[in-house]
Amino acid sequence: MLMKATSFALVGVVNTVIDLGVFLVARNVFELSLIPANVMAWLVAVAFSYVLNSFTTFAAESGRKLSWRAYAAFLASGVVGVTASTATLVFLSYAIPELAAKLVAIGVSFLVNFSLSHFVVFRKRTEKISVIPEPAEGRNPESRNEC
Repeated sequence: MLMKATSFALVGVVNTVIDLGVFLVARNVFELSLIPANVMAWLVAVAFSYVLNSFTTFAAESGRKLSWRAYAAFLASGVVGVTASTATLVFLSYAIPELAAKLVAIGVSFLVNFSLSHFVVFRKRTEKISVIPEPAEGRNPESRNEC
């Protein structure tokens, strides 16, 4: 799990640059308020994160394939992460400079997102077990002569 956390963290470094860059552009260029800027930054960063984590960190679990179902699960788990991040950002922005609050919020988001990605989104799937019994040897499976 340490290797996965390290890989997730490396993806997270790039993701952080994307998140922070979009956040700063949204705040300083588009003059968006704090929450919309943070959510916009997250939306851009989460798409990048899903693709890169599917091909690197969780390649064995995802088969290096992208799917709408996995992306939906990743987004859903990300909503929990962005909620934690936004709550942290808003709360801390009253006590410390906004940029420092944003960096702490990114750390909180990392902990939440890695945990959910590892244990929920990209968990190893068990093989499906058939509940339909195989026909007995010597019986014709096409035969419907049941008592």
